[in-house]
Amino acid sequence: QVQLVESGGGSVQAGGSLRLSCAVSGDLYSRNYMAWFRQVPGKEREEVALINTSDGNTLYADSVKGRFTISQDNAKNTVYLQMNSLKSDDTAMYYCATDRKYGRRWDDPSTYRLWGQGTQVTVSS
Repeated sequence: QVQLVESGGGSVQAGGSLRLSCAVSGDLYSRNYMAWFRQVPGKEREEVALINTSDGNTLYADSVKGRFTISQDNAKNTVYLQMNSLKSDDTAMYYCATDRKYGRRWDDPSTYRLWGQGTQVTVSS
């Protein structure tokens, strides 16, 4: 069974950077889409970024555009989320997801069947 394992979270000052990794125990190319979401306790899980692993096309939430970059390394079966200019509002548990249901919105968490366990990002001001 395919598993997703996130890493790279931690604590950072506002304005700093972190790079999250999502390792896929299988062929990354066959996943088609990989997404990053985040969630704060008491709030709904919200979309962050999406990458089409076939052609490299990406989508971003407005709140992270210009600051975050999603990328992939097929040789390592890993997707990354480079986060720059971090703000306190970016504090959340970050999850990667895949197995997107056909025809569903990319920013809807229910679209994805497979999730990682999450990695915590804390940004202090």
